[in-house]
Amino acid sequence: MTKKDLQKIFDSFSKVRVLIIGDAMVDAYIWGKVNRLSPEAPVPIVTVQKKETRLGGAANVALNVQAMGATPILCSLIGDDMYGREFTDLMDKQKLSAQAIFKTQKRVTTVKTRIIGNNHHLLRVDEEVESEISKTETQQLIEKISFLIKTNAVDVIVFEDYDKGVITPDLILKVVVEASKKKIPIAVDPKKKNFSFYKNVTLFKPNLKELQDGIKAEFDMANLEILSHVADELKTKQGIENILITLSDKGMFIATKKIKKIIPAHIRNISDVSGAGDTVVSIAALCLALKLDPILSTELANIAGGLVCEKVGVVPIDKELLFQESVMLLTK
Repeated sequence: MTKKDLQKIFDSFSKVRVLIIGDAMVDAYIWGKVNRLSPEAPVPIVTVQKKETRLGGAANVALNVQAMGATPILCSLIGDDMYGREFTDLMDKQKLSAQAIFKTQKRVTTVKTRIIGNNHHLLRVDEEVESEISKTETQQLIEKISFLIKTNAVDVIVFEDYDKGVITPDLILKVVVEASKKKIPIAVDPKKKNFSFYKNVTLFKPNLKELQDGIKAEFDMANLEILSHVADELKTKQGIENILITLSDKGMFIATKKIKKIIPAHIRNISDVSGAGDTVVSIAALCLALKLDPILSTELANIAGGLVCEKVGVVPIDKELLFQESVMLLTK
């Protein structure tokens, strides 16, 4: 791999159109200073200096895709409420299309509020509904997704599942059928509820905890033999083509038809791991659309996931930084 080879790949990302389906949310932040403990309870007092909101969940995948120069189309359902309006305002500011964003009065918009004191994550407060969306709402999403697949040159589909109910088994089944007709690859970032419903997809990207929850078993994360066995069973059971397991500070494990390998993590100054999974699946999906070598794809996703962990809060990847880091680590 040369710098010129990498440059061609990074230039090609701009040609990719990504359909992202999943749980979109607002990430809210309260930033402040901590100088003392409360006299009322043994907790820190945060003197607020700044408040901000960002796009989160599946919308953060859209931001990562956009940051790489590709075109994201986000399909989700949010609440018809104050934070729903905040969400669409943020989409507009980021110049992201809201054509496939549905609003409902039956649910609240998912909000994760993180309280950061002295640049340390102290507390998170979640406002959410985790029940499945209705059959009518599911059908609305299916019809919109089907329309987008038929009328847009979609190169890859991403399921970004946070177990908040937007992705249902019926929706998964229908989208996989539609995608297979058009031979569109599918990348999945799963959670526990729908884990076993993701069948016949191209790339399945759980982290270790999600994998253990999904198959209801615990095992040694650093053991290549055990990971290979688990991946083989999962691929056979659910008809999955490739499995990418993120292993936190141990790196990533990739399993294809021909390859089973652990890609070690690079040494980083970790500030915050939130949002890293969104970045990893975004880069992996773009590589999938370009039909890149699985090892190279995993290495790029591995570098990207590490880079965003150096930032406080959920942030998308910086394309130029990823390119420079990839040149340093992957070229000869």
